[in-house]
Amino acid sequence: MSDAKRPPRIHDVARIAGVSVATVSRVMSNPAIVAEATRRAVEDAIAETGYTLNVTARNLRQQQVGAVLALVPKLANPFFSVILSGIADVLRGKGLNLLVLDTTATGGTAQQAIGTYLTRSHSDGVIVLDGGLDPALFRHANCPPVVQACEWIEDLPAPRVLANNAEGGRLAIAHLAGLGHQNILHLTGPLKNSLTTSRRAGVLIGLADAGLSAGAEDRVIPGDFSLQSGHAAAEQILSMATRPSAVFCDNDEMAIGLLNGLVRGGLNVPQDMSIVGFDNIEMSAYALPPLTTIRQYRAMLGRQAANSLLALIDGQSCPDEQMLPVELLIRESTRPTGQA
Repeated sequence: MSDAKRPPRIHDVARIAGVSVATVSRVMSNPAIVAEATRRAVEDAIAETGYTLNVTARNLRQQQVGAVLALVPKLANPFFSVILSGIADVLRGKGLNLLVLDTTATGGTAQQAIGTYLTRSHSDGVIVLDGGLDPALFRHANCPPVVQACEWIEDLPAPRVLANNAEGGRLAIAHLAGLGHQNILHLTGPLKNSLTTSRRAGVLIGLADAGLSAGAEDRVIPGDFSLQSGHAAAEQILSMATRPSAVFCDNDEMAIGLLNGLVRGGLNVPQDMSIVGFDNIEMSAYALPPLTTIRQYRAMLGRQAANSLLALIDGQSCPDEQMLPVELLIRESTRPTGQA
Protein backbone atom coordinates (compact mmCIF):
# COMPACT_ATOMS: atom_id res chain seq x y z
CA MET A 1 0.00 0.00 0.00
CA SER A 2 1.13 3.57 -0.59
CA ASP A 3 2.06 5.85 2.29
CA ALA A 4 -1.19 7.20 3.77
CA LYS A 5 0.52 10.53 4.56
CA ARG A 6 0.93 11.42 0.89
CA PRO A 7 -1.43 11.22 -2.07
CA PRO A 8 -1.15 8.08 -4.21
CA ARG A 9 1.23 8.27 -7.15
CA ILE A 10 1.33 6.61 -10.52
CA HIS A 11 4.25 4.47 -9.28
CA ASP A 12 1.96 3.02 -6.60
CA VAL A 13 -0.57 2.02 -9.24
CA ALA A 14 2.14 0.44 -11.40
CA ARG A 15 3.56 -1.56 -8.45
CA ILE A 16 0.17 -2.93 -7.37
CA ALA A 17 -0.86 -3.78 -10.96
CA GLY A 18 2.52 -5.33 -11.70
CA VAL A 19 3.10 -3.21 -14.77
CA SER A 20 5.31 -0.31 -15.82
CA VAL A 21 4.49 3.35 -15.26
CA ALA A 22 4.27 3.72 -19.05
CA THR A 23 1.55 1.06 -19.17
CA VAL A 24 -0.47 2.87 -16.49
CA SER A 25 -0.14 6.05 -18.52
CA ARG A 26 -1.37 4.27 -21.66
CA VAL A 27 -4.40 2.87 -19.82
CA MET A 28 -5.34 6.37 -18.69
CA SER A 29 -4.74 8.09 -22.02
CA ASN A 30 -5.62 5.45 -24.62
CA PRO A 31 -7.10 2.30 -23.03
CA ALA A 32 -8.15 0.80 -26.36
CA ILE A 33 -4.54 -0.10 -27.21
CA VAL A 34 -3.94 -2.02 -23.95
CA ALA A 35 -4.79 -5.72 -23.48
CA GLU A 36 -8.02 -6.19 -21.53
CA ALA A 37 -6.44 -8.16 -18.67
CA THR A 38 -3.73 -5.54 -18.20
CA ARG A 39 -6.24 -2.73 -18.41
CA ARG A 40 -8.42 -4.31 -15.73
CA ALA A 41 -5.43 -4.83 -13.43
CA VAL A 42 -4.48 -1.18 -13.78
CA GLU A 43 -8.07 0.01 -13.27
CA ASP A 44 -8.35 -2.14 -10.12
CA ALA A 45 -5.10 -0.66 -8.81
CA ILE A 46 -6.34 2.85 -9.52
CA ALA A 47 -9.54 2.13 -7.60
CA GLU A 48 -7.57 0.63 -4.69
CA THR A 49 -5.17 3.55 -4.37
CA GLY A 50 -7.60 6.33 -5.25
CA TYR A 51 -5.06 7.70 -7.72
CA THR A 52 -6.17 10.57 -9.96
CA LEU A 53 -4.30 12.13 -12.85
CA ASN A 54 -2.73 15.53 -12.16
CA VAL A 55 -3.94 17.17 -15.33
CA THR A 56 -2.15 20.46 -14.72
CA ALA A 57 1.21 18.77 -14.26
CA ARG A 58 0.65 16.62 -17.32
CA ASN A 59 -0.18 19.62 -19.47
CA LEU A 60 2.92 21.46 -18.28
CA ARG A 61 5.12 18.48 -19.11
CA GLN A 62 3.57 18.12 -22.54
CA GLN A 63 3.46 21.89 -23.14
CA GLN A 64 -0.29 21.74 -23.63
CA VAL A 65 -3.08 24.09 -22.55
CA GLY A 66 -5.47 21.30 -21.56
CA ALA A 67 -8.38 22.70 -23.57
CA VAL A 68 -10.06 22.37 -26.96
CA LEU A 69 -11.77 25.29 -28.70
CA ALA A 70 -15.09 24.87 -30.55
CA LEU A 71 -16.10 27.57 -33.04
CA VAL A 72 -19.90 27.70 -33.20
CA PRO A 73 -22.13 29.93 -35.36
CA LYS A 74 -24.96 31.39 -33.28
CA LEU A 75 -24.59 29.61 -29.96
CA ALA A 76 -28.28 30.29 -29.21
CA ASN A 77 -29.23 27.78 -31.93
CA PRO A 78 -30.40 24.65 -30.02
CA PHE A 79 -29.00 22.40 -32.75
CA PHE A 80 -25.43 22.77 -31.50
CA SER A 81 -26.01 21.91 -27.84
CA VAL A 82 -26.10 18.13 -28.38
CA ILE A 83 -22.98 18.22 -30.58
CA LEU A 84 -21.13 20.20 -27.92
CA SER A 85 -22.30 17.73 -25.28
CA GLY A 86 -20.83 14.86 -27.32
CA ILE A 87 -17.54 16.73 -27.66
CA ALA A 88 -17.44 17.52 -23.94
CA ASP A 89 -18.10 13.89 -22.98
CA VAL A 90 -14.98 12.73 -24.81
CA LEU A 91 -12.79 15.58 -23.57
CA ARG A 92 -13.91 15.10 -19.98
CA GLY A 93 -12.68 11.53 -20.09
CA LYS A 94 -9.25 12.83 -21.07
CA GLY A 95 -9.14 15.57 -18.45
CA LEU A 96 -9.53 18.31 -21.05
CA ASN A 97 -11.75 21.39 -20.98
CA LEU A 98 -14.04 22.59 -23.76
CA LEU A 99 -13.94 26.28 -24.69
CA VAL A 100 -16.72 27.62 -26.93
CA LEU A 101 -16.58 30.75 -29.09
CA ASP A 102 -19.71 32.10 -30.80
CA THR A 103 -18.44 33.22 -34.19
CA THR A 104 -21.43 35.51 -34.75
CA ALA A 105 -20.95 37.43 -31.50
CA THR A 106 -17.27 38.32 -31.69
CA GLY A 107 -17.60 41.87 -33.01
CA GLY A 108 -15.13 43.40 -35.46
CA THR A 109 -13.69 41.32 -38.26
CA ALA A 110 -13.30 37.56 -38.08
CA GLN A 111 -9.56 37.91 -38.66
CA GLN A 112 -9.18 40.12 -35.60
CA ALA A 113 -11.71 38.58 -33.21
CA ILE A 114 -11.43 34.88 -33.98
CA GLY A 115 -7.86 34.76 -35.22
CA THR A 116 -6.45 35.74 -31.82
CA TYR A 117 -7.84 32.50 -30.33
CA LEU A 118 -6.42 30.19 -32.99
CA THR A 119 -3.01 29.69 -31.40
CA ARG A 120 -1.45 26.90 -29.36
CA SER A 121 -1.29 29.24 -26.37
CA HIS A 122 -5.11 29.32 -26.24
CA SER A 123 -6.01 25.70 -27.06
CA ASP A 124 -4.52 22.35 -28.01
CA GLY A 125 -6.93 21.88 -30.91
CA VAL A 126 -9.92 23.43 -32.67
CA ILE A 127 -13.26 21.96 -33.76
CA VAL A 128 -14.87 24.14 -36.42
CA LEU A 129 -18.68 24.02 -36.66
CA ASP A 130 -19.00 27.17 -38.79
CA GLY A 131 -18.63 26.64 -42.53
CA GLY A 132 -18.73 30.36 -43.23
CA LEU A 133 -15.31 31.21 -41.81
CA ASP A 134 -12.35 32.33 -43.91
CA PRO A 135 -9.92 29.41 -44.38
CA ALA A 136 -7.03 31.88 -44.10
CA LEU A 137 -7.74 32.02 -40.35
CA PHE A 138 -6.27 28.53 -39.96
CA ARG A 139 -3.20 28.78 -42.19
CA HIS A 140 -0.65 30.34 -39.82
CA ALA A 141 2.12 28.21 -38.36
CA ASN A 142 0.97 28.49 -34.73
CA CYS A 143 -2.57 27.24 -35.40
CA PRO A 144 -3.27 24.02 -33.45
CA PRO A 145 -4.74 20.91 -35.11
CA VAL A 146 -8.19 21.45 -36.65
CA VAL A 147 -11.18 19.18 -37.28
CA GLN A 148 -14.36 20.31 -39.03
CA ALA A 149 -17.72 19.06 -37.75
CA CYS A 150 -21.25 19.33 -39.16
CA GLU A 151 -20.46 22.30 -41.41
CA TRP A 152 -17.22 22.59 -43.34
CA ILE A 153 -15.09 25.10 -45.23
CA GLU A 154 -14.42 23.94 -48.79
CA ASP A 155 -10.88 25.33 -49.01
CA LEU A 156 -9.76 24.17 -45.56
CA PRO A 157 -7.74 20.92 -45.78
CA ALA A 158 -8.77 19.64 -42.35
CA PRO A 159 -10.58 16.36 -41.54
CA ARG A 160 -14.39 16.49 -41.64
CA VAL A 161 -17.01 14.70 -39.57
CA LEU A 162 -20.48 15.23 -40.99
CA ALA A 163 -23.91 13.78 -41.54
CA ASN A 164 -24.94 12.44 -44.94
CA ASN A 165 -26.73 15.65 -45.84
CA ALA A 166 -27.40 14.75 -49.46
CA GLU A 167 -29.04 11.49 -48.41
CA GLY A 168 -31.17 13.42 -45.93
CA GLY A 169 -32.44 15.71 -48.68
CA ARG A 170 -33.16 12.72 -50.90
CA LEU A 171 -35.04 10.89 -48.13
CA ALA A 172 -37.23 13.93 -47.45
CA ILE A 173 -38.26 14.29 -51.09
CA ALA A 174 -38.78 10.54 -51.50
CA HIS A 175 -41.12 10.60 -48.49
CA LEU A 176 -43.16 13.52 -49.82
CA ALA A 177 -43.28 12.17 -53.37
CA GLY A 178 -44.34 8.80 -51.98
CA LEU A 179 -47.30 10.55 -50.36
CA GLY A 180 -48.34 11.86 -53.78
CA HIS A 181 -46.96 15.40 -53.51
CA GLN A 182 -45.77 16.86 -56.81
CA ASN A 183 -45.48 20.58 -56.08
CA ILE A 184 -42.73 20.42 -53.45
CA LEU A 185 -40.96 23.62 -52.38
CA HIS A 186 -37.46 23.66 -50.87
CA LEU A 187 -36.81 26.19 -48.08
CA THR A 188 -33.01 26.31 -48.06
CA GLY A 189 -30.33 27.65 -45.78
CA PRO A 190 -27.91 30.35 -47.02
CA LEU A 191 -27.20 29.48 -50.64
CA LYS A 192 -23.39 29.37 -50.27
CA ASN A 193 -23.47 27.31 -47.07
CA SER A 194 -21.96 23.81 -47.32
CA LEU A 195 -25.01 22.21 -45.67
CA THR A 196 -27.35 23.95 -48.09
CA THR A 197 -25.45 22.83 -51.18
CA SER A 198 -25.28 19.22 -49.98
CA ARG A 199 -28.95 19.04 -49.01
CA ARG A 200 -29.94 20.74 -52.25
CA ALA A 201 -28.02 18.09 -54.19
CA GLY A 202 -30.01 15.41 -52.41
CA VAL A 203 -33.27 17.22 -53.09
CA LEU A 204 -32.51 17.32 -56.81
CA ILE A 205 -31.74 13.60 -56.80
CA GLY A 206 -35.03 12.90 -55.01
CA LEU A 207 -37.00 15.04 -57.46
CA ALA A 208 -35.33 13.33 -60.42
CA ASP A 209 -36.08 9.89 -58.97
CA ALA A 210 -39.75 10.88 -58.67
CA GLY A 211 -39.93 12.46 -62.13
CA LEU A 212 -40.49 15.91 -60.63
CA SER A 213 -37.39 17.77 -61.85
CA ALA A 214 -39.27 20.13 -64.18
CA GLY A 215 -39.40 23.61 -62.69
CA ALA A 216 -37.41 22.62 -59.60
CA GLU A 217 -35.30 25.79 -59.78
CA ASP A 218 -38.47 27.87 -59.35
CA ARG A 219 -39.60 26.01 -56.24
CA VAL A 220 -36.94 27.40 -53.89
CA ILE A 221 -37.03 30.02 -51.14
CA PRO A 222 -33.66 30.91 -49.55
CA GLY A 223 -33.60 31.19 -45.76
CA ASP A 224 -30.92 31.50 -43.10
CA PHE A 225 -31.66 28.55 -40.76
CA SER A 226 -33.56 30.80 -38.30
CA LEU A 227 -37.13 30.64 -36.99
CA GLN A 228 -37.64 34.12 -38.41
CA SER A 229 -36.71 33.12 -41.95
CA GLY A 230 -39.14 30.21 -41.75
CA HIS A 231 -41.90 32.57 -40.67
CA ALA A 232 -40.99 34.97 -43.49
CA ALA A 233 -41.17 32.10 -45.98
CA ALA A 234 -44.72 31.38 -44.80
CA GLU A 235 -45.72 34.91 -45.79
CA GLN A 236 -44.28 34.36 -49.27
CA ILE A 237 -46.06 31.03 -49.64
CA LEU A 238 -49.39 32.42 -48.47
CA SER A 239 -49.19 35.11 -51.16
CA MET A 240 -48.59 32.61 -53.99
CA ALA A 241 -51.34 32.09 -56.55
CA THR A 242 -50.44 28.39 -56.70
CA ARG A 243 -49.15 27.15 -53.40
CA PRO A 244 -46.97 24.06 -52.94
CA SER A 245 -48.60 21.06 -51.32
CA ALA A 246 -45.43 20.28 -49.37
CA VAL A 247 -42.26 22.02 -48.17
CA PHE A 248 -38.90 20.53 -47.25
CA CYS A 249 -36.92 22.80 -44.92
CA ASP A 250 -33.14 22.60 -44.53
CA ASN A 251 -33.46 22.62 -40.74
CA ASP A 252 -36.07 22.22 -38.02
CA GLU A 253 -35.94 25.82 -36.82
CA MET A 254 -37.07 27.10 -40.21
CA ALA A 255 -39.68 24.34 -40.40
CA ILE A 256 -41.14 25.36 -37.04
CA GLY A 257 -41.14 29.04 -38.04
CA LEU A 258 -42.86 28.09 -41.30
CA LEU A 259 -45.43 25.98 -39.47
CA ASN A 260 -46.25 28.86 -37.14
CA GLY A 261 -46.61 31.31 -40.02
CA LEU A 262 -48.84 29.02 -42.08
CA VAL A 263 -51.14 28.28 -39.15
CA ARG A 264 -51.39 31.97 -38.30
CA GLY A 265 -52.23 32.56 -41.96
CA GLY A 266 -55.20 30.22 -41.75
CA LEU A 267 -53.76 26.99 -43.14
CA ASN A 268 -53.87 23.59 -41.51
CA VAL A 269 -50.76 21.42 -41.39
CA PRO A 270 -50.73 18.76 -42.76
CA GLN A 271 -54.24 18.95 -44.26
CA ASP A 272 -53.38 21.96 -46.44
CA MET A 273 -49.61 21.56 -46.61
CA SER A 274 -47.08 18.96 -45.47
CA ILE A 275 -43.77 20.00 -43.89
CA VAL A 276 -40.49 18.11 -43.40
CA GLY A 277 -37.56 19.47 -41.40
CA PHE A 278 -33.95 18.41 -40.87
CA ASP A 279 -31.90 17.76 -37.67
CA ASN A 280 -34.46 16.41 -35.16
CA ILE A 281 -33.82 19.09 -32.55
CA GLU A 282 -35.67 18.51 -29.29
CA MET A 283 -38.51 20.96 -29.96
CA SER A 284 -39.40 19.26 -33.27
CA ALA A 285 -41.21 16.47 -31.41
CA TYR A 286 -43.29 19.05 -29.49
CA ALA A 287 -44.38 21.23 -32.40
CA LEU A 288 -48.09 21.23 -33.24
CA PRO A 289 -48.28 18.98 -35.13
CA PRO A 290 -45.08 17.08 -34.26
CA LEU A 291 -42.60 17.59 -37.08
CA THR A 292 -41.58 14.94 -39.58
CA THR A 293 -37.82 15.41 -39.91
CA ILE A 294 -34.46 13.99 -40.90
CA ARG A 295 -32.59 12.83 -37.84
CA GLN A 296 -28.85 13.26 -37.69
CA TYR A 297 -26.90 11.74 -34.81
CA ARG A 298 -25.53 14.90 -33.27
CA ALA A 299 -24.01 13.45 -30.09
CA MET A 300 -22.22 10.81 -32.17
CA LEU A 301 -20.99 13.52 -34.51
CA GLY A 302 -19.58 15.46 -31.56
CA ARG A 303 -17.86 12.40 -30.14
CA GLN A 304 -16.36 11.46 -33.49
CA ALA A 305 -15.06 14.98 -34.00
CA ALA A 306 -13.49 15.04 -30.54
CA ASN A 307 -11.83 11.64 -30.99
CA SER A 308 -10.47 12.68 -34.37
CA LEU A 309 -9.02 15.87 -32.91
CA LEU A 310 -7.42 14.00 -30.01
CA ALA A 311 -5.76 11.68 -32.52
CA LEU A 312 -4.30 14.68 -34.36
CA ILE A 313 -3.12 16.25 -31.10
CA ASP A 314 -1.33 12.99 -30.27
CA GLY A 315 0.41 13.02 -33.66
CA GLN A 316 -1.76 10.27 -35.12
CA SER A 317 -3.76 10.33 -38.34
CA CYS A 318 -7.53 10.26 -38.83
CA PRO A 319 -9.76 9.87 -41.90
CA ASP A 320 -10.12 12.91 -44.16
CA GLU A 321 -13.90 12.50 -44.04
CA GLN A 322 -16.25 10.56 -41.78
CA MET A 323 -19.88 10.57 -42.92
CA LEU A 324 -22.53 9.55 -40.42
CA PRO A 325 -25.95 8.12 -41.37
CA VAL A 326 -29.26 9.97 -41.25
CA GLU A 327 -32.78 8.69 -40.68
CA LEU A 328 -36.29 9.79 -41.68
CA LEU A 329 -38.56 10.25 -38.64
CA ILE A 330 -42.21 10.31 -39.71
CA ARG A 331 -44.44 12.25 -37.34
CA GLU A 332 -47.65 14.19 -37.93
CA SER A 333 -46.69 17.13 -40.17
CA THR A 334 -46.92 15.08 -43.39
CA ARG A 335 -49.73 13.09 -44.97
CA PRO A 336 -50.88 11.93 -48.43
CA THR A 337 -51.97 14.71 -50.74
CA GLY A 338 -55.69 15.00 -51.32
CA GLN A 339 -56.54 12.95 -48.23
CA ALA A 340 -59.80 14.10 -46.66
